[in-house]
Amino acid sequence: MLHDGLSQIDLRSLEVLVTVSDNGSFSKAAVAMGVGQSTISYAVDRLRRAFNDQLFLRQGNHLTETEKCRDLVSHAREIVNRMHAIAVPIDFDPATAEGNVTLSCNHHERFLLMPPYVHALKRLAPNVTLTLLESAVIGKQQLRENAADIVLGPVRILGEGYFRRHMFLDHYSCLMDRSNPLAQGELTLERYKGGAHVAVTHNGQWQPFYLEALRSRDIDIKPRLILPSHDSLELMIEGTDLIATIPHRLASVYDDRLAARRFPIHIPLEIDMYWTERTHRSGLHKWARQLLADVANQLSPDGELEATASDG
Repeated sequence: MLHDGLSQIDLRSLEVLVTVSDNGSFSKAAVAMGVGQSTISYAVDRLRRAFNDQLFLRQGNHLTETEKCRDLVSHAREIVNRMHAIAVPIDFDPATAEGNVTLSCNHHERFLLMPPYVHALKRLAPNVTLTLLESAVIGKQQLRENAADIVLGPVRILGEGYFRRHMFLDHYSCLMDRSNPLAQGELTLERYKGGAHVAVTHNGQWQPFYLEALRSRDIDIKPRLILPSHDSLELMIEGTDLIATIPHRLASVYDDRLAARRFPIHIPLEIDMYWTERTHRSGLHKWARQLLADVANQLSPDGELEATASDG
């Protein structure tokens, strides 16, 4: 039998614990949950008494978690997400449904998939709101903290409670001004090495896969220009000797103004969709994931896409 303090712990208290952990602050957790800070403090105090642990300790302006707190947050998150999953409606009629889908991805996927996806979503489910987030390299964190319902990109999100569906394949191409000497003839690895390179780092958080492939061949290129994203990339390259190594499907969008050449090393880029148990059985989110897969299947005329598995 549970002792009195533990038996008084409800789902709301566990949700408070997870929210404080994710936000690192009682005040930020209160804003996130739309309650007063006193409500947060009261719930945490109950948890402290129930588990005989301070849970959160203040060090300067920051909260740190005790070892027991970190363990408790992990279990509490799983419980809260399972309850959310049970509570969401399974039945779904896109024509009349209301709700929100939050999708996190970067410029590559946003540029290629989001325009047709938005058009299809507005036509089929006019009352559903789509929120787009920048994923950079924090996609797993966004899913874990319920900030995103879907993460889309060339990432690997592993662990229990995460679901994956393959979307499409891509590879790297090199984008440059048509007057660039590298645009003439075959772009060999030796010629590529001597180029004036552009690096896209997603605000310094992302390490493109092609750099690792180059380093494995003892090639260490030093970029002349470092950009936070692919936005306006063509404007930076046009009329210069710069060369950017970016996903092929994105590079092909600019081939009416710039020259695109295949990257000398073939590196498959697998673009996958991830979600968690919280939205796995939701009628709205299951439909939204299938719609996204349908859009991806129609993306390429060159036959390079792989068929996707069914959304379980």
